[in-house]
Amino acid sequence: MTTRLSARAAIATVTDQDTFAELQPSAEQSTRQDAEHDAPDAPIGWAGYDGSRARAAARTGERESVVVGTARIGGREAVLVSFEFGFLGGSLGRHTGDRLETAYAHARAHRLPLVSLIATGGSRMQEGMLALTQLQRVARQSVLTRAAGLPQIAVLRDPTTGGGWATLGAGADIVLALPGAQVGFAGSRVRPADADPAAYTAEGQYAAGHVDAVVPAPELRETLAGWLRLLAGPRPEHPGPADPPTALADVTPPETGWDAVRLARRPGRPRAAAYLDAYFDSGFRLPLSGDRAGGTDPGMLCGFGLRAGRSIAYAAQCGTATRPAGYRAAARLIRLADRLGIPVLTLVDTPGAANDAAAEHAGAGAAIADTFTAVAAATVPVTTLLIGEGGSGGALALAAPGNTWVTPDSYFSVIAPELAAAILKRPADQAPATADQLRLRPQDLVDLGVARGIVGVGPGKG
Repeated sequence: MTTRLSARAAIATVTDQDTFAELQPSAEQSTRQDAEHDAPDAPIGWAGYDGSRARAAARTGERESVVVGTARIGGREAVLVSFEFGFLGGSLGRHTGDRLETAYAHARAHRLPLVSLIATGGSRMQEGMLALTQLQRVARQSVLTRAAGLPQIAVLRDPTTGGGWATLGAGADIVLALPGAQVGFAGSRVRPADADPAAYTAEGQYAAGHVDAVVPAPELRETLAGWLRLLAGPRPEHPGPADPPTALADVTPPETGWDAVRLARRPGRPRAAAYLDAYFDSGFRLPLSGDRAGGTDPGMLCGFGLRAGRSIAYAAQCGTATRPAGYRAAARLIRLADRLGIPVLTLVDTPGAANDAAAEHAGAGAAIADTFTAVAAATVPVTTLLIGEGGSGGALALAAPGNTWVTPDSYFSVIAPELAAAILKRPADQAPATADQLRLRPQDLVDLGVARGIVGVGPGKG
């Protein structure tokens, strides 16, 4: 179990010193709250509720289960929401909703990102359905903030359960978690007795694709500062496209189609991670992880990085057969970048989409379709570089129409030449000749208008 800090101590661990300024409820909210003090155990007459709140306030020094305000993190201003677990288990009640609404409204009014430091057991039973409906209220505020193009980052402390996880937590753009934190919709007292406890941890949620990173507490301030640098910096209304990376292998464009296939498949060829490290400033990039639907694919790298001081989103295939979770993660990345006005770079390198039974059960077709849709719908520019194998629709789903580039050691084909030969009922030894017929070489792709050009080798590469 992680150490449970107070709301204000949690704020102090991640913000620049002496920059936190608390936000106060609106006059309307304050008037309603004052009126409730005249009604015993308001709002639903739960016997003893007034006493519980008074004891919680005396114990924590807070009047509610969240503290909201503004502060700087790594020099960038943000709105902070921090839960006080010592106040009735950090539960969400009507006044909690008031404070959260104040935070979201301030974020929109001042064009600020919102960072939530969550530690909650869920909705407050002593307020009945009036407490539960705060989740709808939070969801509405989140939607408005998302529509305004402002990033929302959640930090999952211990515990993050119930409605707090299902709104502020899982609904954030970037979800970080502290090691060992209890994370799950069901709290420890209501989940099935035989449930796997690992499923309700930060690490379990990360493995299932619901958390982007598990971050040790000493690294949290720097990680948040990095994310704010990537997502909340100033940017033009109409950003220009990312420039394509230079090639990392100094090879001559292939003479035959089969030569192209062999170059793309050779062991030791530069892969996505090497391209990303070379492309971004000092290799500075932060990853997104998971598809938010229960899956991850290590063969798809997604995240944001800095290129010449500018934020660029990336989705990069790693040379393996891409699984449905990989396509869903890429689509999630592209939609987030589009909403924040950040251009996208995709690196294509796959023999094709995974086609085993597990992939079909996981919705391979729907996931690929969703990626095609995300690329087609993007209003920010998308740049693609083919860095290896381009196998069929599983590769094309990530390719930008009209802005795809290729390396000399790559190929793009409607289907792998061996499979094409099999479909055409040709002997296996006809695969090389079939490769020539498919016109899959880099220079063929340029001639056909599929690619804009073949990128050259950068300085010091080879």
